Amino acid sequence: MNDAPAHDALTIRMADEALDWPSIWAAFEPIVRDGETYPLDTDLSEADARAYWFAPDKTVFVADHAGQGIIASYYLKPNSTGPAAHVCNAGYIVHPAARGRGIAQALCRHSIAEAHRRGYRAMQYNLVISTNDRAVRLWQHMGFGIVGALPGAFRRPNGDYVDALVMYRSLVEE
Repeated sequence: MNDAPAHDALTIRMADEALDWPSIWAAFEPIVRDGETYPLDTDLSEADARAYWFAPDKTVFVADHAGQGIIASYYLKPNSTGPAAHVCNAGYIVHPAARGRGIAQALCRHSIAEAHRRGYRAMQYNLVISTNDRAVRLWQHMGFGIVGALPGAFRRPNGDYVDALVMYRSLVEE
């Protein structure tokens, strides 16, 4: 993968599960195995990871950089149901080799626009791992505030328990 900035040639589109899953898994598997940023078992099977990423309540998007193939993905879904279904949730993955080029920021911008287009009034991240400094800073830069901390809610692979943050952004003013 080259070092060009993501904003120049990033195409984000809805995912085709059958076609795109192998590339999504190539980005997702190292994140799952690392165990530092997603609340998933590090030994999660590929089939279970696919079922998680493409759960029926999720709309999945992929990002292709300059025709080089899929390097990132995100999902968008309602955070809850009924009278709280106007708040959405999203999860993002960027292939480790493509980090540091603004791709996560581009995915976040796209997800906010897509959420707004779909009529959501807010976006909430339920479990941002407090030790994931890069993500916390990015989400704050994108207008998300920390509205709560869940003490010791995440167990890192080394056995340490760290806080998980709840982050929230209104979409009404958009």
